[in-house]
Amino acid sequence: MPKPDIHPTWYPESKVIFNGEVVMTVGSTQPEIHVDVWSGNHPFYTGTQKIIDTEGRVDRFLRKYGMLDKSAEGTDSNEEK
Repeated sequence: MPKPDIHPTWYPESKVIFNGEVVMTVGSTQPEIHVDVWSGNHPFYTGTQKIIDTEGRVDRFLRKYGMLDKSAEGTDSNEEK
């Protein structure tokens, strides 16, 4: 048995919530866990590629290493005419 009064409360049926819907239950110290990505929509498990772009980091990376399509580059305001 764990020592009394030093461990957090354990919830054996904690709900994992994705987009307002319960996707699984797990044991946790939190009664509800809200997630943005889980195994049901992660590209590794689904086999589909979905890039989650935060603040244009993917575009900046592609532009830096010259992997951006030429048709997509026309949106820059600094472009020479």
